[in-house]
Amino acid sequence: MSQTRQPALFISHGAPTLALEDSPTSRFLEELGQTLERPAAIVVVSAHWETPQATIGVHPTPRTIHDFGGFPQVLYTLRYPASTDLALAQTLEQRLTDAGIPVHRDTVRGLDHGAWTPLMRMYPEADVPVVNLSLPQQLDEPGLRSLGRALRSLRAENVLIVASGSYTHNLWAMEPEGSAPQFWATEFAQWVDTRLLQRRDQELDAWQRDAPHAHDNHPSIEHFLPLFVALGAASDDEPARKLHDDWRYGSLSMACWRFD
Repeated sequence: MSQTRQPALFISHGAPTLALEDSPTSRFLEELGQTLERPAAIVVVSAHWETPQATIGVHPTPRTIHDFGGFPQVLYTLRYPASTDLALAQTLEQRLTDAGIPVHRDTVRGLDHGAWTPLMRMYPEADVPVVNLSLPQQLDEPGLRSLGRALRSLRAENVLIVASGSYTHNLWAMEPEGSAPQFWATEFAQWVDTRLLQRRDQELDAWQRDAPHAHDNHPSIEHFLPLFVALGAASDDEPARKLHDDWRYGSLSMACWRFD
């Protein structure tokens, strides 16, 4: 068994143009892929694949899903031809089952842009196998942390956990690129920062009720929820580390966090 212990990451993936642009976040992800110990495989949970119950993608060569519209045509030509680690998928299914989390298999699902755009910047050769795990709608924040705990032991087997969403995500409130971050976005991010850095996990569970401007930042909650999977995969009481931040369009945080 590999001695490399991988972290869990929460990555704000932003727009699919991340795959093409030269930006602070694209450069950060490229450097991150070069500085992390090379993983044997990746388990990715994307905000763009929601299912009623936890579901594992088991197509051997998942297609690249272009689940967006109105972007430059070149984006629709991009492919991320990663293979699925089917043995890891079976192990993941067993560990979720052992944790009391019902799990299904999906034989046709591909990789949506929440999965392939950050991975394309981190591992552009698509030569690290991937297992695609859905975001289960039946689980609340504590339940998603429990799901993350079921993934935790995989980290010691050189499996990188990537939870892909967005720290803030109100697409109806975006300002012109280069605009200063809105107060309601920075106050929300600061509230979350404090609780992650101090590992006040149960306070984070109540973010929809207690965080300032929660609804303004997340009119729908699916982009914030992958954070709880990464948080659950962290070792108990291990401080979280904010690896990167950048603001786009006046309210879109590109924050990325590491959990060991």
